[in-house]
Amino acid sequence: MQNRLSMLLLPVLLGACATSSDLEATRQQLQNQLSSNAQQASARLSDVEAKLANQRLLDLVNQVGQMQSEMASLRGQNEVLQHQLAETQKRQNDLYADLDLRLGKLERPQGDASAAQGEAPALAAPAPVEAALAGALDTLRKRDFAQAVPQLKAVMDRYPGSTQAVEANYWLGVAHTALKQYDAAIDIQRRFAEQYPRNAHAADALRLMADNQLALQQKDQARASLQRLIKLYPGSAAAQKAKQRLATL
Repeated sequence: MQNRLSMLLLPVLLGACATSSDLEATRQQLQNQLSSNAQQASARLSDVEAKLANQRLLDLVNQVGQMQSEMASLRGQNEVLQHQLAETQKRQNDLYADLDLRLGKLERPQGDASAAQGEAPALAAPAPVEAALAGALDTLRKRDFAQAVPQLKAVMDRYPGSTQAVEANYWLGVAHTALKQYDAAIDIQRRFAEQYPRNAHAADALRLMADNQLALQQKDQARASLQRLIKLYPGSAAAQKAKQRLATL
């Protein structure tokens, strides 16, 4: 009886032992899987962190490269601006030197020249138009360009058609140039050259107009003015200077 009972219980005990062993194996397998997953997750995290670090480094490298490119561009622009400034300064110096030369012609009135030759200056009172022009030119000679402008305009308005008015017209353009009122000067000089092509100042008016156009960075217009001057007055001193100026444009 007892033997039969033992034989009946033996499969149950063996099944219990098998079940416990399977559970341990399953537990171990799950633990191994969890450990493997943890290692994979850690590896993936490290890979992501490395990629992020590389991306940040790449972004920094790109930013540095972009900044270097921008700095190079700014240096180039600065060099161009400095070159343009030097050219503008040179043109202005040339322009003022030319103005001084023109005004220098007013420094010695005709009466002084006759006196130097031992001749007594004329005592006759000048005509009103001559007196008006002389006063305006005297103001211009003193470099009071702002005051010379209305005086020269007054000669033109009061005595239209006179040779003095034409003379005042030319010097009005010179006064506006000295005041850096380049647009006004260009307009005056253009009309002067068109209306009085045979006047002794016509060639100089065109050259001064070109200088004013250059002061406004109007190189194409200045080139056309200089070419026109050379064509219309090829033998003049102004044409020779115009050729020199053209060679620099």
